[in-house]
Amino acid sequence: MPYTNRIPINLQSIIDASENSFVVIDKDYNVIAANKAYCDAYGTTSEEITGHKCHKISHHSDVPCHLNGEDCPHKKVFETGAPHQVLHIHYDHNSEEEHVRIKGSPLHGTDGELYLGEAIFPVAKPDDLDCHQQRMLGTSPAFLACIEEMSGAATSDVPILLNGESGVGKELAAKFIHNKSDRRAHAFVSIDCAAISEGIFESELFGHERGAFTGCVGRRHGLIESAENGTLFLDEIGEVPLALQGRLLRALETGYYRPLGGREDIHSNVRIICATHNNLRQMVEQGTFRADLYYRIAAISITIPPLRERRSDITPLVKAILEKNKRNNGSVARISDEALQALQVYDYPGNIRELRNILQKAIALSNDGLITPNLLQLNNFANVYVNPLAGQHKQARAPRANSPSTNRSLSDVEATHIESLLHQHDGHRAKVAEELRISERTLYRKLKQYNLQHVGKNRSMSTS
Repeated sequence: MPYTNRIPINLQSIIDASENSFVVIDKDYNVIAANKAYCDAYGTTSEEITGHKCHKISHHSDVPCHLNGEDCPHKKVFETGAPHQVLHIHYDHNSEEEHVRIKGSPLHGTDGELYLGEAIFPVAKPDDLDCHQQRMLGTSPAFLACIEEMSGAATSDVPILLNGESGVGKELAAKFIHNKSDRRAHAFVSIDCAAISEGIFESELFGHERGAFTGCVGRRHGLIESAENGTLFLDEIGEVPLALQGRLLRALETGYYRPLGGREDIHSNVRIICATHNNLRQMVEQGTFRADLYYRIAAISITIPPLRERRSDITPLVKAILEKNKRNNGSVARISDEALQALQVYDYPGNIRELRNILQKAIALSNDGLITPNLLQLNNFANVYVNPLAGQHKQARAPRANSPSTNRSLSDVEATHIESLLHQHDGHRAKVAEELRISERTLYRKLKQYNLQHVGKNRSMSTS
């Protein structure tokens, strides 16, 4: 009997066999079949969903997602006839956002008609992105890809290295990974390696026994012990003194460490996440960071994108920050279209931390609750911004002679920004560090790096 490829199997029974959400869509965006997992996710039934537009169900949008500027799997599959994967934000039956990965595949009917089969894999829900009244927020491709990468890393127990510029939200990212991991019921303990002096670093990390040093009258638990069964986050790992990196490496490799003044090793069970804005590979080549420690902490390496690479996220971030930082009378500040446009073209050497700082100052300076461009006090503000209402260019405040351009390196932008703050605060280092939201130790290192040690120094001494 000759073989035939016309296998008499019911389509619904095939898609119901999948544990993940799966839906079949025709060329006109109509859902023609959906499995139980898909119906449960969107709070409907197969009978109710059939014949409705896919973008109306999952995106709560009256138009296909490509008309909203998104990468649309439907459009790509029907144009190319090839599979296509995307990262999207869907809305469940409670209208709550969910980050998902969609795998779109071409399906062919017995009559040769082309259909789209979408398999949907959850990446993160809103609760996963909330960390102690702060939230990771964004819909840009760079942000969604980073969220997916971190979600995958959370399922393992190997060390993770988070790379990213200052202010991108590395600690929030570490908390997100912890909350997605099997250790989420246990402690998340953070240590800023740049803020602790070399003399007390070992005591902070490993703890100490009574009499370990002069004036020590009792035993103290170290942060490793405090994070038992949970996650230890080592922020700015590149600032750990070279002399102490060997002890840290031993603790990470063997799981054993010895408190200062102790005679017995203690076993630890912690997940290690490290973060840095430095180029650790370059530091290894320069001999300022141990190669064996680098390879130990970078089993999984994830780079968090800077804000200038996810500009489509600026508007929702602005709205979220304004909502959180209400005025003294409890009202939410408004922002003009011109000011929002100015924020869209700014380069943000300090990333999200700088955006938050800019808006907090603007809220405080605003008398009527409206934020205008002159209240933003941007240090890297473009010469002109576009007025979307008038359809014309308006002149912004005149740039300073040393104002960085968009063609300058990030280091030049950061150096200019720090120099401006030093003059603004009459050379007071503590105030500059506070505004940048970094430790004074980190600021001193940057001053040396950019040869700014003496900027405003005499002025500061004369006014103190």
